[in-house]
Order: sequence, then structure tokens, then C-alpha cells
Amino acid sequence: MNEGIVRKDVQMNADVITTILTGCLVVAGLLILISIVLYSWRNGISPMPSPIESRAAVAAELQRLGPYGTLLEAGSGWGSLAFYLARNCPGWRVTGVENSTVPYACAWLRLGVVSFLLSWGLPSRPDQSLGKRLVFRRADLYEWPLEQTDVVVCYLYPAAMKRLSGLFHERLLPGATIISVCFALPDWQPERVIVCRDIQRTRVYVYRA
Repeated sequence: MNEGIVRKDVQMNADVITTILTGCLVVAGLLILISIVLYSWRNGISPMPSPIESRAAVAAELQRLGPYGTLLEAGSGWGSLAFYLARNCPGWRVTGVENSTVPYACAWLRLGVVSFLLSWGLPSRPDQSLGKRLVFRRADLYEWPLEQTDVVVCYLYPAAMKRLSGLFHERLLPGATIISVCFALPDWQPERVIVCRDIQRTRVYVYRA
């Protein structure tokens, strides 16, 4: 009799815990979704990973510019482009700036996990120092000190490019490079236009300040 009561109590407790955990996951999921929607509405676009072909084109352009330098990704989203550039251009220091909380947190956590795993006695490789060359910052892109970077990489949208156009004129040092994926920079004449070999024939625009 007592054994049956104990089993029933255990089952009830397990059901309560399961219900609480499920509720917490649902609430967390809703909060994450609300955060993404709100920042997408505020920014005018949702964070989207860059096409893989364009990442390769940007990396090749960086390698053409030189073996090292400082790079700012303006609106780094989930961090896919920043990670690709840091891995494939090991002489460059990459800073990803993003104001949306969830994509920034995911990129930051991913970098922490990758850096931790790479520190566990793995063979020497270019991304061994990833944690020293790649950082993510949650900040307002339009307030960022552009004077401190050699290259700015953008995968944004027309309204943001229009707003950045004047800021680049004002803040970038002479000789700095702007690389924009998909969208041209208003009032700027590109130095080079690279057409990727993907289905969309994505264009990568290269400008010189």
C-alpha cells in the first residue's frame, strides 16, 4: 500500500517538474522570438546569414589587400561572415558589431565554445588564436568609432547603406576600404565589383575612402 502511494507521489512530482520545465522553455522561446521581432522591426531587417559564395569573395578581397589589418563587420548578426573571415584570413583582427541581443549572444557563445575547444591541445592551425583575433560587441553600429579600422564589411540593406554613406565620408580615414555584399553604397563609386558564381549572381562592392 505504502509503496503504491510513494510511486504515485514520485510520478506526480515528475509530472509537475516536466510541466514547469516545459513552461519555462515555452516562455524562453517566446521571449527570444519577441526580441528578434522587435530588433528586426527597429533595424528594418531580420538578421540573415550571408551567402557562402560572397564570404569567399570577401575573404579573397581581404587577402588581396594584405596579410593583416583590422576589420569591422557592420551588423554581424549570427556571426557567420565574421567567423569565416577570421578563419580564412588569419592575419586580420575581426570585430563584429551587432545591436540585436539574440544573434549577438549566439555569436558570442559560439566563439566562447570554439575558443574553449581549440585550447584543449589540438594541433596548431590558423584558427588556434581565433579568440584573440575575433570579438563580438553589442553596440550601436552608427556610433562605432570607424576611425579605428582598416576595412569595413557590410551585409545590410539599402536604408542602412544610405545612412552609413555619410558616416563613412566623415569618419573613415583616407585609404580605408569598404566591402559591401549585395547592396551598393549610395554616392560612392566602387573601385571593384565582384560577381559571385551563385544562383543570385551576388555582387560584392569594393570602395576606397
